[in-house]
Amino acid sequence: MPFIEAVNLHKTYRLGRVDVPVLRGVDLSIEKGECLAVLGASGSGKSTLLHLLGGLDRPDREPTARILHEGRALDGLSARGLDDFRAGHVGFIFQFYHLFPELTVLDNVVIAAMVRAGASYASVRAQARARAAALLDTAGLGHRLRHRPSELSGGERQRVAIARALINRPEVLLADEPTGNLDRATGRRILEFLEGVRARERTTVVMVTHDPSIAERADRVVTLEDGRLARPA
Repeated sequence: MPFIEAVNLHKTYRLGRVDVPVLRGVDLSIEKGECLAVLGASGSGKSTLLHLLGGLDRPDREPTARILHEGRALDGLSARGLDDFRAGHVGFIFQFYHLFPELTVLDNVVIAAMVRAGASYASVRAQARARAAALLDTAGLGHRLRHRPSELSGGERQRVAIARALINRPEVLLADEPTGNLDRATGRRILEFLEGVRARERTTVVMVTHDPSIAERADRVVTLEDGRLARPA
């Protein structure tokens, strides 16, 4: 059984009076522990696919469409069920960090644990803060715990975002152009950090990118063209 399986995924958005198809029947299987790169030009449907795999959005209703995580169908989950699934099983890394400017680096990481724990957070607060501090130390930011995001470089902010994505020990990391807002040298360091994270945490990684030099660092590469997976040459 694949760790993640997507079958016949379609997604169409309504813009004014016009339907804009983004995904047009995507089939994809991902093995546990694999690092998969989804390569494609802007507008090919990469981010939409990532959002569907992580339960941030739902695919169009099609008779055979489904998304399974270790055999568990996401389409059968309620909105609350999807929230719980994302909080407990998936870590998201975005191009633009999405850090809270008013919070310290440590609190930006801890907040994901707060969301997952909800009303019971007080009972796990000490453990969550200790894990956040340890993750940030591994990211080379142990001396930055009390700083605000505005005091960090772009690469440091992305490492904070990666630590936040890892705080709940997710089974899969979904990374949407994680180096797209960084210069090449900083982007390379972020990829090396992600590779180390994957080795330590034994996490499955799905990363979308438009850059072939980034994609080639993955175990496997698939290419999206006009909402469909291109057949290997």
